[in-house]
Amino acid sequence: MWQRLSLRSRINLLLALVLTLGLAINVARLVLEAGPRVQAEDQSVTRLAREFVETIVAGLSEAPDPEARLDQIVRDLKRLRHVSITRQSDASAPANTREEDDDARSVPEWFVTLVHPRTTSVSVPIPIPGKSTALVITSIPNDEIAEIWDGILTQLAIGSAVALALLLITVIVVGRALAPLEALSQAMNGIEAGSYSVHVEPGGAPELAAICTKMNHLAETLGEAVEDKRRLAERAVSLQDREREEIARELHDEFGPYLFALRVNAGALMRLAKSGAPDPDGVRKHGVAILEQVNDLQQFTRRILERLRPVGLAELGLREALGALLRLWNESHPEVEIETTISGALGETGETADLTIYRIVQESLTNVFRHARATAVNVSIEPAGRPAGVSGNRDYALVRVRDNGRGLKPGEKFGFGLTGMRERILALGGTLTVASGEGGVTIEAMVPTHVL
Repeated sequence: MWQRLSLRSRINLLLALVLTLGLAINVARLVLEAGPRVQAEDQSVTRLAREFVETIVAGLSEAPDPEARLDQIVRDLKRLRHVSITRQSDASAPANTREEDDDARSVPEWFVTLVHPRTTSVSVPIPIPGKSTALVITSIPNDEIAEIWDGILTQLAIGSAVALALLLITVIVVGRALAPLEALSQAMNGIEAGSYSVHVEPGGAPELAAICTKMNHLAETLGEAVEDKRRLAERAVSLQDREREEIARELHDEFGPYLFALRVNAGALMRLAKSGAPDPDGVRKHGVAILEQVNDLQQFTRRILERLRPVGLAELGLREALGALLRLWNESHPEVEIETTISGALGETGETADLTIYRIVQESLTNVFRHARATAVNVSIEPAGRPAGVSGNRDYALVRVRDNGRGLKPGEKFGFGLTGMRERILALGGTLTVASGEGGVTIEAMVPTHVL
């Protein structure tokens, strides 16, 4: 049952139990203190009454009629409150009923029995010549018991009123303090349903207000991430279409003319063969043309295959493929110094990681030679620890490409190639950062290795 209660109900119920327990403990304390208090009152009243009686009967033996005088004293003493004084021969008579007023009768019998279980009486000997008698003093603490009972009732009434007021105030305060929880729950349901425009008004306790603010930030961040994902998916489709379009155009613009030229030269050779006239120079000419066109077709095919997948990466490995790539860049741009460091501790990284590392280096060098106007480039690949905030126990490779070029302009966006590489690395569980300054651009990528 407790688990089914809401936080608000739990707090209110606990407070009600604490207040009830506190009130019960206070009333129990008053009840426990009532007995000793009544007993002390009995002893005090009895002692004072005994001293008073001993004082007034001190000269009783000298009176003309001691018996009559004693009876008069007893009648006068009946007007005393809290105590009953009778002669020893009348001790069995009912006590002074004048004490049994409405307040005394309003006290429950069980409470009287609890705080005053037995009557306190003392006997005071009376010196009368020729006769032995005594006065019996009996305490009647009805007023004290009634006062204690009234105090308990007052404590119950005031305590209950105060507890109820505190409970109502707490219910209101807790209700207002926890009001954002309902809004947070609705916001979470909205986020679960895909609505990232939800907004929770910060309120309640400072902790809840901070949670509301963070929830709003989380919803906004998730919305931006989903929108970025949508744009990237759209961009990926656009890039694929553009890549296909470029390949189709190159096939049409270059492959088509080569095939046409081959057809023309092959037709010329066939005509020479049909004519029957020997023409070695013509055959040689058309044969050389065919060989040149076939060689051009092979180079063109190699370029297309290189764009689709690096040639030799799977056969030769990452080191040899990168070495071939860097040699090509050195041959085409001898004025730029390219320094390469591949750690010997890198080991095998896996086919997917090899391709990702190769593409990172390829795309970075392409940007350097197209835009950076750099004179030196440093490429380093080494094993690295797991990035902060990334779970799992996979190994990582750190790929760093640094140039001394002009750097990025303020607000300059990444190109499609670098953006695509970032998304590829993020999809694999890695990170890619680009830092630009006066000393050039530094691209650092954490690539998880042994990716399936």
